[in-house]
Amino acid sequence: MSKRQSAKYKLDRRMGENIWGRPKSPVNKREYGPGQHGQRRKGKMSDYGIQLRAKQKLKGYYGDITEKQFKKSYVEASRMKGDTGQNMIGLLERRLDAVVYRAKFAPTIFSARQIVSHGHIYVNGVKCNIASRLVKPGDEITLGKKAQEMALVMEAQGLAERDIPDYVAPDGNAKITYTRVPTLDEVPYPVKMEPNLVVEFYSR
Repeated sequence: MSKRQSAKYKLDRRMGENIWGRPKSPVNKREYGPGQHGQRRKGKMSDYGIQLRAKQKLKGYYGDITEKQFKKSYVEASRMKGDTGQNMIGLLERRLDAVVYRAKFAPTIFSARQIVSHGHIYVNGVKCNIASRLVKPGDEITLGKKAQEMALVMEAQGLAERDIPDYVAPDGNAKITYTRVPTLDEVPYPVKMEPNLVVEFYSR
């Protein structure tokens, strides 16, 4: 499992957006970029720059997954029927760490990945520690007994800043069923995501 070398909020500053919708994000106070030149007026971005930014934002939102894993999602999405951008969002939302985050078993996507990798998550009754595993509609995701008492999990379940989306059906506080693969407009992103630009970036 790769770790983020820099603090997660640096991504918010770099993008100039609160990409996870967290109340502690520094963007809520300072909308300019980090560093000594952060307040300079930015010039017009090239098409490549706009596409790259869209890619970094979407990749960062899912816990800054590795470039290899992210590109694999694009390649897989492009082989599926239908719109590649929509397919890509569907694949990212099927990742086990993303489902754990959506279920409010963890306060951040980073802690969701940690909970999975530490063996606290069960898929259809079987322990799974692979964060990139793709969940299928109908799969039941359960939080292990130890994890249910963790302060991190209790914090997540009390968060008012995000709701559990319709495609994740809760059964009490420690179990959910993944009901269907969502479309882009069903995913509760706090900021606008543009998978079409990500597709353009990779298909250059």
